[in-house]
Amino acid sequence: MSERENGAWNRGRPLSKAWAGAVNRLLGATDTTRSHGDTGPDGSAVVDCGVYVAGRRIPGEFTPDRAFDEVRRRDDAFVWLGLHQPSEREMTDIARTYGLHELTVEDAVKAQQRPKLEQFGDVHFLVLRTARYVPHQELTESSQVVETGQMMIFIGDRFVITVRHGDASGMSPVRADLEQQRAALLEQGPWAVAYAVTDRVVDHYLEVAEQVEADLDLIEEGVFSRDRSAPIQQVYQLKRELVEFRRAVVPLQRPLAGIIASQGVVPKEIRRYFRDVQDHLTRTVEQVSSYDDLLNSILQARLAQVTVDQNNDMRKIAAWAGIATAWTAAAGVYGMNFEYMPETHWRYGYPGLMALLAVVTVVLYRAFRRNGWL
Repeated sequence: MSERENGAWNRGRPLSKAWAGAVNRLLGATDTTRSHGDTGPDGSAVVDCGVYVAGRRIPGEFTPDRAFDEVRRRDDAFVWLGLHQPSEREMTDIARTYGLHELTVEDAVKAQQRPKLEQFGDVHFLVLRTARYVPHQELTESSQVVETGQMMIFIGDRFVITVRHGDASGMSPVRADLEQQRAALLEQGPWAVAYAVTDRVVDHYLEVAEQVEADLDLIEEGVFSRDRSAPIQQVYQLKRELVEFRRAVVPLQRPLAGIIASQGVVPKEIRRYFRDVQDHLTRTVEQVSSYDDLLNSILQARLAQVTVDQNNDMRKIAAWAGIATAWTAAAGVYGMNFEYMPETHWRYGYPGLMALLAVVTVVLYRAFRRNGWL
């Protein structure tokens, strides 16, 4: 579920958007339900729990408690615990086992945080906002283009806990890639997992940016085409979606800079990987900024077009009103019912007046037409 459908995001949104959010919640897209495949075998929030020794996952199935007991008996071992939309009770139990701060527990359950990096004792708490592109046949004034969620990562000396809210940026491919192809990276410990998760989230940013660009091209083509098929509501809706995407991307720059600048906490080799993620993030930020500027220009151009169209309509109305004035004036004069009116007793008075008014109408029409009013 998009985070803007929570709480304060609903305030001030169009009714159709809020109604779409309500439908999504009824269909199970809220953070109080979990999609199939994102829950543990017993329906809990635990998606996966593995113990890694020297970069290799040891066989066996572990509960969070047993996994932490196992790594404390081994050297060079850590736990990777994956959660999906945990309840407050589940998160509190895990926090008790792993020594997590109560403030981070609240953040992990509510999932309404900006990207940030905080340290509570020996545990670092990294918050990311995930994003994915929502396919649609055509962009309307109520289309959802970008869906956002949240990813929280607890990084300790002997564990890493990933807490995901929403359907974007699933962790199964990340875990499979690290276990099957990048065991050497896993040897670096919990920060290697934090890098892999962050890298996947930022890679999704790049994908979303490319697909939003395609929507932007369609909007631009529609605004500047002859039939001007893109109404201003579509332009404004895409801008709102881009604002949401921007809120996910831009604030992440500071946490990444803090990780790269850290000395003695993040392994030097992992900091090098995070620099690569930062480069990708910078590219996305630049793309989003350019899209925002282009949308502002398109919106201003569309508003100018609307203004010009309205002026043209007003000129046409004024021109036809001017033509009708001659007929109104004649009707007003001869409707006074005075006895001595000019030409009232002339046999050709009526056709003569009609002919005069027709000539005046033609002259006025041609004059207005020549000046571009009709």
